[in-house]
Amino acid sequence: MANTATFFGHPRGLATLFFTEMWERFSYYGMRAILILFMTTEAAQEGLGLNTETSGAIYGLYTAAVYLLTLPGGWLADNLFGQRKAIWYGGISIMLGHLVLAIPGSSAIFVTGLALVAIGTGLLKPNISTIVGDLYPEGGARRDAGFSVFYMGINLGAILGQILVPLVAAYNWHYGFGLAAIGMLLGLVQYSLTQKSLGEVGVTPKAKEKDAFAGGKKASSWVAIFLVTLLIIMLAGFQRFNIIDLTTATGIAQAVGVVIVSVTLFYFAYILIAGGLSSAERKKVGIIFLLFIGAAVFWSGFEQAGSSLNLFARDHTNRLIGTWTLPAR
Repeated sequence: MANTATFFGHPRGLATLFFTEMWERFSYYGMRAILILFMTTEAAQEGLGLNTETSGAIYGLYTAAVYLLTLPGGWLADNLFGQRKAIWYGGISIMLGHLVLAIPGSSAIFVTGLALVAIGTGLLKPNISTIVGDLYPEGGARRDAGFSVFYMGINLGAILGQILVPLVAAYNWHYGFGLAAIGMLLGLVQYSLTQKSLGEVGVTPKAKEKDAFAGGKKASSWVAIFLVTLLIIMLAGFQRFNIIDLTTATGIAQAVGVVIVSVTLFYFAYILIAGGLSSAERKKVGIIFLLFIGAAVFWSGFEQAGSSLNLFARDHTNRLIGTWTLPAR
């Protein structure tokens, strides 16, 4: 560690990560709280004026991208940037994305802003958690306690974001997106000023020390090529026979759902059939698969908070308090 100062009895570097993640979650959950309401609000009221189906598809594609882009985000950090730079670049992308969303304009500008936020989250989110773990090379209960403190930052940022951003957005949608950008800017400023407390953790890409797996990577590459080719053929067939329309947001969302399910099933089948596992190991993989399904069901329900439940609150609840109507956003 760079110094002996502590943060609630933990390495001082945990404070840097705590507040960076807090402000990132402030911007993410704050923006998410108003996203589908903004999309479904009529253009006359400064919204995008999209229908519920299209808005839900865009919301689903955005949240899927946020999670899926953590895979290339982690790879880039491990092989090119290192975790520290990945967090920095990710935070900048998130801030720029919210700034673009704060600009009144066309749907193309809106989609560009969402893409920047998703890319940035894919870089920042997995790598900041990796550094938290690396602060505790000894592992054990102290590392678990460190993650508990870290997740308190996530919860605090999410609560503040979902309260303050919608309050500002009730006055003007784009001011709400702007406040999310300010939140990420604050996170970047404190990260830049205090990251010296992390010492050398996260500076060097991890893959530079792991060249011993080159042979396994070659086999995995052929599997990946086969899988991508299969998916392209399958999607082309769906489009050819009008099963899925890839020219609309809803069609693309359906296609992404098919791809995710197909990749998941193929991956588990590959492990079970060609993974060289023993009978006991196959049983464990089967249990992991069941847990995987449970996690997917949970998170699909969790993400309704930013879409279906927001629309339900706006359209099907009594928000009248005296003579004042509580804004849904």
